[in-house]
Amino acid sequence: MAALRAAVPVLALLGLCLGPAAAATPLVIWHGMGDSCCNPVSMGYIQKLVEKKIPGIYVLSLKIGSNMMQASRDMENSFFMNVNSQVREVCGQLAADPHLQGGYNAMGFSQGGQFLRAVAQRCPSPPMLNLISVGGQHQGVYGFPRCPGESSHVCDWIRKTLDLGAYTKAVQEHLVQAEYWHDPLKEEDYRKSSIFLADINQERGINETYKKNLMALKKFVMVKFLNDTMVDPPISEWFGFYKSGQAKETIPLQETSLYKEDRLGLQEMDKAGKLVFLGVKGDHLHFSEEWFDSTLLPFLQ
Repeated sequence: MAALRAAVPVLALLGLCLGPAAAATPLVIWHGMGDSCCNPVSMGYIQKLVEKKIPGIYVLSLKIGSNMMQASRDMENSFFMNVNSQVREVCGQLAADPHLQGGYNAMGFSQGGQFLRAVAQRCPSPPMLNLISVGGQHQGVYGFPRCPGESSHVCDWIRKTLDLGAYTKAVQEHLVQAEYWHDPLKEEDYRKSSIFLADINQERGINETYKKNLMALKKFVMVKFLNDTMVDPPISEWFGFYKSGQAKETIPLQETSLYKEDRLGLQEMDKAGKLVFLGVKGDHLHFSEEWFDSTLLPFLQ
């Protein structure tokens, strides 16, 4: 007993020195077009998967819109709510969440990837530590060859609307996909009239705050689906795009003016090993649990 009593202060002191076990870094996830925060076969599945693999982790699956309980409203907003308004709303959610104040990791799926990049650039508090973009179209799209799930009728209407006038004020203000529509045949129209993507990609001038905030990331991970039939062009998922003036030949990020002029700090991040380009076999957002566990989870731990 005497030996045990003598050991107690030593153990207490050791506990003070070591401190409590480090808590898992919180994770924020943002869904893609035609999806919702808590769909049990998409974002709900991802949330449960992460929670199972990283016990005790706090996962926030973003819901967009005034009525936070309506998944249908969240899905509608992925088509029709101004992206800049969505980003402002999310920044407010993150700033008010006590779980995130020490920093968080972010994982965006499809358009959610580029939207979370906007959060990183515009809203540095609380700090985003690592950004994982799963199929995000960082140079935009020039076509929607295929649409998700039951939203095909909506996407048919979107295609017609974009063909008629993607860069008109009314379409830009009220159609999400127009806000990252990038027409390589009309680069000047894109630079002048795109109210979201042209801004976060520094197409109209250099916002040094955007650059500084993005460069603060520890890692910016970009996942490209090697058999993608939904994103045109798929290389946008690695920040590449069509060579300007035509819509056949694509170029990688490193050959774009955005990289060469280092308008976002991507060249410097690349040289520092902060950019990670991952390829996975399969169509858009098609991946196995095994691949997710072995490839993406390490960035969260």
